[in-house]
Amino acid sequence: MADTATFKHIGVSREGVITIIEIRRGPNNFVDTDMVAEIADVLEDMDRTPDCRAIVLCAEGKHFCAGADFSSRGPEGVAVGATRGRHLYKEAQRLWRSGKPIVAAVQGAAVGAGLGLAVMADFRVTCPEARFSANFTRLGYHPGFGLTATLPRLVGMQSAAMLMYTGRRVPGDEAVTLGLADYCVPLENVRPKAIEVASEIAASGPLAIVATRETLRRGLADAVAQATEREFEEQDWLRKSDDFREGIKAMGERRPPNFTGA
Repeated sequence: MADTATFKHIGVSREGVITIIEIRRGPNNFVDTDMVAEIADVLEDMDRTPDCRAIVLCAEGKHFCAGADFSSRGPEGVAVGATRGRHLYKEAQRLWRSGKPIVAAVQGAAVGAGLGLAVMADFRVTCPEARFSANFTRLGYHPGFGLTATLPRLVGMQSAAMLMYTGRRVPGDEAVTLGLADYCVPLENVRPKAIEVASEIAASGPLAIVATRETLRRGLADAVAQATEREFEEQDWLRKSDDFREGIKAMGERRPPNFTGA
């Protein structure tokens, strides 16, 4: 299995007809615009590669993707980073326009935008140690990365609302019960199982798989585009609130936030 391309934030390799995209920003694999753009570039390239029949999205390090890195930024740094959100979401929208099936191998945390990235895939393989969380409201923030469109579609409106309102962390076994993940296996088996699932998909007719996927996901990319526009607008004003500043501070200090509604 040799690297087929060189990127700054990801690695790309092949295992037969399976393309493996590995996020290489461990241990936390924080999301940013450049990383998402690189993943989108590879997905678009694989759409033009007939001998790629399925894709595994995985990550090095402790976590799949721990979301955005707010921990080392003060209020000014948060504001500067957040103004780039629209660009991040424009790059993210490209992910949903890809045509090949994707299996995500989720270990550790898939939090915030990292959860959005995991949910973008068609299927998810995880482990008991994993934690899935739409933690935005726990930061005094609005959910993003298309989750307001994708999460209800995956787990139903009631479960999605509960996950987004509470920001609770869901372990791998519960994620399977909710429909948030498809397989829960021992940590060391997460990536091999994801490759196994991708290989099983790849054994079907490639033209039929792409056509079926297009039918099943019809309208999803447009829904995500509309959702991210709305999400960004809400994040833009909430980013200026005292509650958001408190949420980021509390996270950095590892304590419960003291929100005031201001």
